[in-house]
Formats: sequence, structure tokens, C-alpha cells
Amino acid sequence: MAKVTQRCAESPDRPVFICDFSPPRGGDPALLDGAKSLDADFLCVAYSPGKAVRVDSAMAAHVLRRQMGKEVVFTQATRDMNRLAIQSHLLGASLLGLENVIVIGGDPFTERDLATVKEVNDFTSTELIAAIKSMNQGRDFRGLKLRSPTDFCVGATVDLGREVDREARLAHRKVSAGADFLVTQPVYSLDQVEGFRERYESVAGEGLLPPTFFGLQVLEVNGLTFGDVPERFRVDLDKGRTGTDIAIEMLHDFVAGGVRNIYLISPILRGGRRDYKAAQRVLEASRGL
Repeated sequence: MAKVTQRCAESPDRPVFICDFSPPRGGDPALLDGAKSLDADFLCVAYSPGKAVRVDSAMAAHVLRRQMGKEVVFTQATRDMNRLAIQSHLLGASLLGLENVIVIGGDPFTERDLATVKEVNDFTSTELIAAIKSMNQGRDFRGLKLRSPTDFCVGATVDLGREVDREARLAHRKVSAGADFLVTQPVYSLDQVEGFRERYESVAGEGLLPPTFFGLQVLEVNGLTFGDVPERFRVDLDKGRTGTDIAIEMLHDFVAGGVRNIYLISPILRGGRRDYKAAQRVLEASRGL
């Protein structure tokens, strides 16, 4: 199994793609078939997207790797488990041979949600990153020695739709805690990329050292979007231009601007359905870059 940082180091002259994948709302392995056509460097299995009951991200990642030969990343949220449960879960992921994990907080529950489910948040995201790196050194959250250390490559998230100074400071704290790579929510211009890099350098006193996968969302008319989509893209969609075409245009701009790591987000349709064929068309268009 390849680690994300290893693949980035081995591929300096071409874009490296992490493509997101939603685990199914059922235990039938056939429900994972949407992943078959995706030939990204890594498939990133989301953690309960939409706050819905879905197959556990680590278990789904293991099946994708074992049955389809995919390189995978699983996502782990702090929201739903206490420290004991999370670290036990991570040991299970290690036992399955998984090495790449992205730490998230998880979308907060609404007041309506809280009538039927509770938040835990025993760790913050930054604390969990540090705890995983401690597990890599053979220690659990109590400081007790594990029988064998884990070997996780740990990713952290950044949302450039928020205030950039805050996100740069938060990203630096996560990197200081041990994050090996960063993944951002969708960005729609190189100005966002450069602005974040400049602010991070100012905060950290150094360049953006870990590989950073900048989010590229394949848009869809009436689909779910993240962040503020530029009006010109919304107009293009309304006029019949495909989200795939727009994503390929942005991809060319990003690569020309020096972005080498891409987090590709497939269209999210009504009811949480995904259009992975659209994402694959973007991946195919990247081959000549």
C-alpha cells in the first residue's frame, strides 16, 4: 500500500489525485461498484457524509483495496467516539493494513439532530492528529505502550472558504501536531491558493511544507456545492455547460499555476447520489498534463 506522501515524492512531474468516495447506505459489496472506474491515485472514503448511517469509512476502504486493488485513504471524525473508541478503531484499521487517514471534526449536529443523537468530541482534530502520531510511536492516549505501533500517514483539512488568517493558523497548528499532508475544501481560483500559501508562510515563518491537496469540485446544476461558487461558473451551468468541462478548465489553470496535488470532489446529486463518471472524465483529461 502506498502512503500519500510517498506517492507525492515519487510523482513530482504530474498531478497526484485524491478522489472522494461516499460509502454506501448498505452492506452489499455491489454498492461499492461506483469506485471501479475511478483511477485516481487514492480514493478517499468519507466519514458518514450527510450525517447519515453509512458503512464505516475504514471498513469500506479496506474492501476497496482488497477487492478492487485501489489505493485508499479513510476519514476519521472526532465527533462520534470517545478517545478509547477512536484509538481502538484506529488499531483495527492498522490491523487491516490501512496507512492513510484524514482527521476531521465532522459536521456539527443541529438542534433537531440532537434530539436523537449525541456529539462526543473527546478529541479536537488537532489533538487527534497528535494522538495518532503518538500511536505511531507506540503509545496510546493514556501513555501506555502498545504491543506494536501504528504506521499512519495523517492528513488534516483546511477550509479556504473561511477567513484565511484563521485557517492558516489552524493549518500550522495541525502540521505542528504531526499532519503529514493537507486537504482543502473546494477552491475556485489561484488567488485563493496563493493567498493561503502566503498567509501560512507568514504564520509559520516557512513555506507550506507538507503536500497540500487543493479541492476541485465537479459542479452540477442543482447539486450540492461547498464554498462560494463564482457567478460566472453558475451562469455557465445554467447555459448548459457541463460541470466536467468547468472542472477541466480549472484543473488546467491550477496545474499551470504550480498546483500539483488535487482533491477531486465528484458531483453530489439530490439524495446524496454521486456521479463518479464525471470525476473519471476529469481524471482522463489530466493524463496529458
